[in-house]
Amino acid sequence: MAGLGDIVQKAFYLGVGLATAAGEQAGEKLSSIGIQAQKLTDEMVSKGEITTEEARKLVDEMIKSAQQQNLNQAQNPPTDRPQKTNEPRRIDIVADTEPSSSTSDSPEHINQMRQQVEALQEELKRMKNS
Repeated sequence: MAGLGDIVQKAFYLGVGLATAAGEQAGEKLSSIGIQAQKLTDEMVSKGEITTEEARKLVDEMIKSAQQQNLNQAQNPPTDRPQKTNEPRRIDIVADTEPSSSTSDSPEHINQMRQQVEALQEELKRMKNS
């Protein structure tokens, strides 16, 4: 029975080691994200796009977001991976039906739509110029 105790102890230490390694990796990634966010905000401040206070808030928000995302991934591992089976995947074939001819295909309707597009293009040009 002494062998069983050793196996349990080794399994426990393995679990602790894996948890520690995962924590260190997460810490390194968060640190990297923080550095990248700081560089980005420093650049934006030097260009005068944001103030130093806004930059500080932005970095804090990015780090909090990364921490939350990391926590969510740890708690809810992705389950959208397809299940591997030896069976081929089933594909349903749906027959398309011919669209019925409607008034939307009429030349009058097409001309009306072209006029609307031209009017929208003109309005967009006016908005860009003003």
